[in-house]
Amino acid sequence: MIYETFFIGLLLAVVYIEIFDIYPGGLIVPAYLALYLHLPFKVGATLLVAFLALFSYKFFSRHLILFGKRRFAFLVILGAFWAQLWFLIWPEFFPYPIGVRAVGLVIPGLLANNLERQKYLPTLASLFIVSVLTYFVVRILGWLGMG
Repeated sequence: MIYETFFIGLLLAVVYIEIFDIYPGGLIVPAYLALYLHLPFKVGATLLVAFLALFSYKFFSRHLILFGKRRFAFLVILGAFWAQLWFLIWPEFFPYPIGVRAVGLVIPGLLANNLERQKYLPTLASLFIVSVLTYFVVRILGWLGMG
């Protein structure tokens, strides 16, 4: 069901963007989060890492010229940096089975990029709507034997 989740998430994200003109954290981010909605700590860790990347960007943008492609690349790199740092440091505080890790290395940076371009509340609300919708559409298709 992983490929179906990506396809449905991408499709729902594109439709959502066309209707509301708000990006739900990026095109692929809702699909990735839909895969992990049953692990809320992982989703929370991803959101936290995205905000760490965003606040780091805001600090560095005072001293560096960051716009356009540079801004995007810098946010993705910061997201990957914080996700990797989180992965290296977190097991020292809590045991691994708790599963508190960010989803991937790129997803937090993509989310941070959209949080920086748009307002926080519309982006997070859109992300929540499209992720939950993706999750339930995939589950319903699975129950109907289509997945």
